[in-house]
Amino acid sequence: MNKNKTSKLLGILGGLGPMATAYFYELLTALTVAGCDQEHIDMVISSRVSTPDRSAYILGQSNDNPLPAMIDEAKKLEAYGANLIAIPCNTAHYFYEGISQNVSIPVLNIITETINHLCDVGVTRAALFATEGTCKSGTYKSYGRGKVEIVTPDKEDQDIITSIIFDDIKRGKEPDIDKFIKIASKMKTLGCNRVILGCTELALIKKNFDIIATDDFYVDSLEKLARKTVTECGKVCREQI
Repeated sequence: MNKNKTSKLLGILGGLGPMATAYFYELLTALTVAGCDQEHIDMVISSRVSTPDRSAYILGQSNDNPLPAMIDEAKKLEAYGANLIAIPCNTAHYFYEGISQNVSIPVLNIITETINHLCDVGVTRAALFATEGTCKSGTYKSYGRGKVEIVTPDKEDQDIITSIIFDDIKRGKEPDIDKFIKIASKMKTLGCNRVILGCTELALIKKNFDIIATDDFYVDSLEKLARKTVTECGKVCREQI
């Protein structure tokens, strides 16, 4: 296989959180059709874990705006020579315009790619499992308007999803998969054709639990971003991994 001359240097604005960033790198590597190291994607990864909490700011629980830190990291990636940027964090896309307007290189959008996938497979109503910040911000509903109706869990179920994200996955603990599936089943009875794993930490559930990984009812937003990233970097993307 010859080296693709259209290859680009990818900048990853990561650390939001770090486990999702690490898995994003793993996904990019697994999805890229390559016969040797040199045929994979050249990339530089920023992992500024000290970036203020996105959900806390969106929910008014903190006055510490994370946008300046994310803009600063995006500019560093551009200065390093990155040709495009990917952000493996759904909640951070509340600040997407602020980030993209402060660099002169393209910034891929995880929500756009997820909504586009849902449209491609004919989904008209989908449940969103995400941080409370992402749900309250309305980003998915805004991007899906006129295309896909986005349904969020009630408060009791959202509290469980929030706990799975912050108390389990982010702390390296095994989540209660039975509770997770129970909420997903409830959303199906409400007419949802798919459940969006709209927090990049939730991608780790699909990675680690076969009952989720083998069910196309669950749409992994991180995987959709990874697939778009591979092709935008001038590489061939595998259909299956």
